[in-house]
Amino acid sequence: MSALLELRDVEARYGPVQALRGISLEVPEGSVVAVLGANGAGKTTTLRAVSGTVRRSGEILLGGKPLRGGPEAAAKAGVAHVPEGRGTFTELTVTENLKLGAYTRRERSLRADIDRVSQWFPWLPDRANQPAGTLSGGEQQMLAVARALMARPRLLMLDEPSLGLAPMIVREIFRIVRELNEEEGLTVLVVEQDARIALQSASSAYVLEVGKVAVAGSSDELRENESVRRSYLGY
Repeated sequence: MSALLELRDVEARYGPVQALRGISLEVPEGSVVAVLGANGAGKTTTLRAVSGTVRRSGEILLGGKPLRGGPEAAAKAGVAHVPEGRGTFTELTVTENLKLGAYTRRERSLRADIDRVSQWFPWLPDRANQPAGTLSGGEQQMLAVARALMARPRLLMLDEPSLGLAPMIVREIFRIVRELNEEEGLTVLVVEQDARIALQSASSAYVLEVGKVAVAGSSDELRENESVRRSYLGY
């Protein structure tokens, strides 16, 4: 399976603070890959480096081509980034949020795309005219994912989708992610602090520690390695 996304010796900084220290990883096309680690390990910064929202160096390839520039360039290249904290436009309606997700697309078959994403989130049509800020936390997270899917991305990046949500909602979000991967072949890179549920959905994972890759392997390998679980995954 060829790599859709490759990071080669990527470093990133916030002013004088170095957050990534030469990270290299691959996300095979059609796979779900997890990035795990403690707070401050560099997980969120890894996604920000890909989407161009942090100062970075090193090489980032998407489909074998260099990925340069800021978030608009990444979006046009086919990267959809659902940030930590969801990032919904709370004063806009559900439908307006969905339409914004398709802003990089030239063809504007918005109705068909809204119908398409509603297959995975069937409550969307009933809330079409409701302000996003009045949705529950779980619904806002699902809306953020649905909005990202409106761009028909090559790569979907999710940053801490479980943050602050009830376990039942988290399981539903990851079920939908697996379904999108299995049925549509969507490539997913997910940052998650809940290692258990991430490893259930991902085929492989990278564990970060202070801005470096500490451990990498298949999800089965990481789950079965007791020393890795205790040292890095917290269970």
